[in-house]
Amino acid sequence: MDVSCVRVPREDGEATRRRLAEADLIAEDYEIEVADGALFIPVTDETAVPDEFDVVAREVERRETQAMPADLLSFDPTYERLGDVVIVDEDDPDRAQALADAIVESDLPVKTVVNRASKVKGTERIRDWEVLAGESTEAVHREYGCEFALDLATVYFSPRLATERHRVTEQVAEGEHFFDMFAGVGPFVIPAAKRGATAVGVDINRDAVEYLRENAERNGVADRVTAICDDVHDVADDYEGWADRLVMNLPHSADEFLDAAVALAGDDCVVHYYDIQHEDDPFGPGERAIRDAAEPSYDVTVETRHTVRSYAPHEVNVCLDARLKRAD
Repeated sequence: MDVSCVRVPREDGEATRRRLAEADLIAEDYEIEVADGALFIPVTDETAVPDEFDVVAREVERRETQAMPADLLSFDPTYERLGDVVIVDEDDPDRAQALADAIVESDLPVKTVVNRASKVKGTERIRDWEVLAGESTEAVHREYGCEFALDLATVYFSPRLATERHRVTEQVAEGEHFFDMFAGVGPFVIPAAKRGATAVGVDINRDAVEYLRENAERNGVADRVTAICDDVHDVADDYEGWADRLVMNLPHSADEFLDAAVALAGDDCVVHYYDIQHEDDPFGPGERAIRDAAEPSYDVTVETRHTVRSYAPHEVNVCLDARLKRAD
């Protein structure tokens, strides 16, 4: 069957697809095809397509309908994907198992389904998991062109923070000295190194540091990454005055490490300080803590006050991007 399609050069395909999607003109029941250096995008209404586009009739294949978990359940499910591991957060065990069964039965590429069984706890920031389907809690997560191998059972990792990690690492310049004080498996360190920084990641969790080293190799940046398993307080003397940029993503207790951050900071250093505070004054406590630790040795300028996400009722997870310039 012939279908109306927008024909564009292949190099313009993604930009055109986005414009047609924004106008709700893409015929989702048909496949987008590539032929002779052109992309053929099926549309629902050729008369609504902007005149600048070339519309042709073409025989294209129907898209196979994929079964999703929501199609198999009597309730609207919520879940997160981490590679081929799916994470759910259900208090009711029967509902949790029904969701896991639907995920496995669906067309999602999944090998394991886990349910959160505790909050993040301990100095190594791990949580308990209930395995509802499958066996392995290991995964390879991909975000913004990087790959991260990890094991949910032994390390902390949140896919929800991908956008925030990208916001920070997009600021990294080639040649920077980048220091992550609580590095985990490297979701800040690896993209910083890929942007040309010399990066150091410290974590007290030995499993996380082993994955950090593996991920540096996996992403081709092992020559620019140093991974250290230790308390950052015990590392700061070795890197005194070294850092151009510091990440302090330990929002419940980052203030306890500001003395180490000040020791690590170079003459002009940006500190990305994460905090969890009441919505009435989300940034004030962190800014006061940074100033108390850094002044008068450094002049402190808060360049960005950024809300990352809601954390709990009336509490928010925030980030302060603070520039420390050594005082004359």
